[in-house]
Amino acid sequence: MGARNDQKMVTIALDDAGELALEGLFAGGAGADCGGAVIAPPHPLFGGSLDSPVLSELAMAFRQAGRASLCFNWRGVGASGGEPSGEAADADQDYAAALRQLAETVPGPLAACGYSFGSAAALRVGGRYPRVRELLLVAPPPALLSAAALRAFPGRVLAIAGERDAVAPPAELEQLLAALPGAELAVVPEADHFFARGLAAIGRAAAAWLGRG
Repeated sequence: MGARNDQKMVTIALDDAGELALEGLFAGGAGADCGGAVIAPPHPLFGGSLDSPVLSELAMAFRQAGRASLCFNWRGVGASGGEPSGEAADADQDYAAALRQLAETVPGPLAACGYSFGSAAALRVGGRYPRVRELLLVAPPPALLSAAALRAFPGRVLAIAGERDAVAPPAELEQLLAALPGAELAVVPEADHFFARGLAAIGRAAAAWLGRG
């Protein structure tokens, strides 16, 4: 087990997959009921991993809010076991394992978060857990999001997208979120899907939103 400042590497067990386990990066929160967030990376077949700077920005925002975070690698990525997969069922199983572990580790309300492909898993899985009160979705491709699942989610929702994102166009996300009273959209100027520009703005938008919760 290694460490990065106040963070530590952890192992996340997959209950129904034999010896398969995922690599995670956990950061603790402050207070007895701090709560926390699971933060999922982008698509595992296109370089998505917990080393993504976007995940680091989100974890920092939760740390500033005094809340724990758990980032993880999909199966077959980094030190996670198994073969990489772009299947939604595998992503959901991975995400559910991370969420289950965080729920057993920290008290308080939880947030389901993800970047791109990971945001779709956050919505699908997080919406099924009563302790998940917030969804934070960065560059979520509208084609992967269920409008019904968004409408059914009872908590707060924040989507963050780059102004020039062709994969998660802000106009489409705005239309998707318009009917949801607990939803907000933050648009990062001049940024595309990969946030070569505007990376710090993700953290600022997330921190500001968490501060209003």
